Amino acid sequence: MLTTNSFEEQENPKNSPRIIAVANQKGGVGKTTTTINLGAAIAERGRKVLIVDLDPQSNATTGLGVSAGDVNISTYQVIIQENKVSDAIISLEAENLHLLPSSLELAGAEVELVTAFSREQRLSKALDEVVEAFDYIFIDCPPALGLLTINALCFAQEVLVPIQCEYYALEGLGQLVGNVDLVRANLNPDLEISKIVLVMYDSRTKISKQVADEVREHFGDRVCEQIVPRSVRLSEAPSYGQPITIFDPTSTGAVAYRELAKEVLNE
Repeated sequence: MLTTNSFEEQENPKNSPRIIAVANQKGGVGKTTTTINLGAAIAERGRKVLIVDLDPQSNATTGLGVSAGDVNISTYQVIIQENKVSDAIISLEAENLHLLPSSLELAGAEVELVTAFSREQRLSKALDEVVEAFDYIFIDCPPALGLLTINALCFAQEVLVPIQCEYYALEGLGQLVGNVDLVRANLNPDLEISKIVLVMYDSRTKISKQVADEVREHFGDRVCEQIVPRSVRLSEAPSYGQPITIFDPTSTGAVAYRELAKEVLNE
């Protein structure tokens, strides 16, 4: 398990951070795996990274070694009760990597946000206090297009979409694209789908290659060159509370996310 300590807010002297919502309407597509491991790989390259767990399932939280039951201040308290976000952020053992954890309480936030003032901007307002302290902010969105995801899309500049290389890979993607267009038209004119990442790729199957080809045909150069392979070590890492770059730094999954990090960093 990763050890944690308190977050000390320090202004980042570099350029404004890139804020990236990791979203896909389907569950089980490697969204949280990509959030954790891409964030860790970028932090490994010297960038200060914040991972925001906006999913009530808290998989990003537990996957980084923090027990959701031990969290006193989570995204719920920050968004709904307006607690200070700097009191909630946890600095992880991995250098430059930080977490705004989730908890089960967040499951009720969708209902509470319905009547909340400026309900689509609660996450933006909450994180405004610390946003300049980071180079990259990754938001792990719920597998549904409700108000929590809308909050992420209003705060973010970019959307990164993991797509699994399996049947029905593109199912629901059209609705996600449509919702991104709606948010851009009405709430956040700077939002764009910047990256699509092919994950769970199995070179032994024809379907993986067919899906990869179809996605590249539809989305062109927005699809990252680096493909993330299906990997037992990637699936094991969350149970140890570690990103793959720490759990097994020489594995194919770790290598893939490090190469993906270079693409996202435009190096």
